[in-house]
Amino acid sequence: MYRRTLRKEPVFNDELPSRIACGSVVVKPGVKEFTQISAVFQDGTVQEGLDCIIFATGYTFAYPFMDDESILMCRDNVVTLYKSILPPRLEKPTMAVIGLVQSLGATIPTAELQSRWATRVFKGLCKLPSESCMMEDIDEKMGKKLKWYGQGDSLQADYVVYMDELASMIGVKPNIPLLFLTDPKLAVQVYFGPCSPYQFRLTGPGKWDGARNAILTQWDRTLKTPRTRVVPSSQSSFPLGAFLKILVLPLLIAAVFLVFV
Repeated sequence: MYRRTLRKEPVFNDELPSRIACGSVVVKPGVKEFTQISAVFQDGTVQEGLDCIIFATGYTFAYPFMDDESILMCRDNVVTLYKSILPPRLEKPTMAVIGLVQSLGATIPTAELQSRWATRVFKGLCKLPSESCMMEDIDEKMGKKLKWYGQGDSLQADYVVYMDELASMIGVKPNIPLLFLTDPKLAVQVYFGPCSPYQFRLTGPGKWDGARNAILTQWDRTLKTPRTRVVPSSQSSFPLGAFLKILVLPLLIAAVFLVFV
């Protein structure tokens, strides 16, 4: 149960904690029963004078624009798409569904990598397995999703795992061991840094010459935004940066050892 809780995507906004703190939003336990104008909670408290009750039950998937509903099958609110993109029952792969995935990461890079793979399938550059193999893959993935996320989160996907899977099929996933040998500075940023879409432009189809520099300077652009004023550096007998470098060095050596062993 704890794994499912930790892997849930937060849905509240930043106003909720302050509203709870000032009392305008009250946290209550589960509802035991309803009367005509009140709600009885599991702790025995009663909320009287209710005008309306909103059930935040989510939504179901529907595709009214599709003449053949079997193309995009929905089984118990579960979408049947190969790699969460392609309908497996099409005679020819001429349609892709982009963005119908709820990854635990950025949506735009996910949709971009989905589009890159789908266009290569359309061009015949990436071959698809048989329909039965695609259905087996869908069922296997769905079994893992139900185990990790529960019945109500059939669109959930682990961001890094899903991006690496798509990148491998396209041929743009970085070779980390080789990168440590040829470009250690870049390898450290790719392996220990964020899974930014720049790394899927380092090699293979769609390679971008500026990807390396973009990765090495991504933290500069991230930290520059909140720095609205110049703060004089404090005088210290032992710089914090030097201490962090000394601390990180043995961890880096251990990580490289684990990669190659």
